Amino acid sequence: MSANNGYYVPHQSIWPIVGSIGLFITMVGLANMLTGAWNATVLLIGAAILLFMLFGWFGAVIKESESGLYSQQVDRSFRWGMGWFIFSEIMFFAAFFGALFYARQFALPWMAGDAGRLATHEFLWPAFEYVWPSSGPGELGGEFQPMGWWALPTINTLILITSSITLTFSHEAMRHNQRQKHINWLALTIVLGLIFLGLQMYEYVYAYTELNLRLETGIYGSTFYMLTGFHGLHVAIGAIILAVILGRSLRGHFTAERHFGFEAAVWYWHFVDVVWLFLFICIYVL
Repeated sequence: MSANNGYYVPHQSIWPIVGSIGLFITMVGLANMLTGAWNATVLLIGAAILLFMLFGWFGAVIKESESGLYSQQVDRSFRWGMGWFIFSEIMFFAAFFGALFYARQFALPWMAGDAGRLATHEFLWPAFEYVWPSSGPGELGGEFQPMGWWALPTINTLILITSSITLTFSHEAMRHNQRQKHINWLALTIVLGLIFLGLQMYEYVYAYTELNLRLETGIYGSTFYMLTGFHGLHVAIGAIILAVILGRSLRGHFTAERHFGFEAAVWYWHFVDVVWLFLFICIYVL
């Protein structure tokens, strides 16, 4: 069916069932690895199946798009799908920000206040005092130093803000059919993302070895690594997506009128940058 004759309905595909099998094996392997029953082999097998599915499924979508099978109605469906996906990601991070806010503003103050003092001090932790950042009652997580906002976190913030600017330049170049400028700015954005990840890895090593800030360092340590770690994962995914888009751009897959694959990657990258700004304020500054 041509793009002008209506909504394209794809043929039967194996990729949904392959993805379901890979996800099931991944979760079973992860659960058993965390409990110590198995090693990481099953988890890696599941992850390999998921990667195989992603390459196959996205490859099929790219072939259909380059064959001219997609109409404006399909384009609108992709836009709605990407919009709801980003909304689900917002809710994902909102849960972790909510846990941090609840622990800091409600749970810990309640335990130290008159209402919770009786149960907390007489039955649970007699020496409990509310301080933030906290490593748990009686400093169960050990003495540590919180990660300050200056130096590496500030540099990483500037890097991500700069990457959003370079990606916007790349997008504008694409919209004006300036392909070489688009490619150059896109490549620079990927480099900035990789620099961010490298500095974050250095920050983790520094936090573990010099500050004694670890996952087991109470509510502060767990929320610090969960929020920054998941954000770093999203930066890595975004860099991979942009690298794929760069490869497609080098092959001439996009035009000024038809480039939603690239536009979706732009949405995702800007979303990751906005999340970091909230994270920088809530984790490092406040």
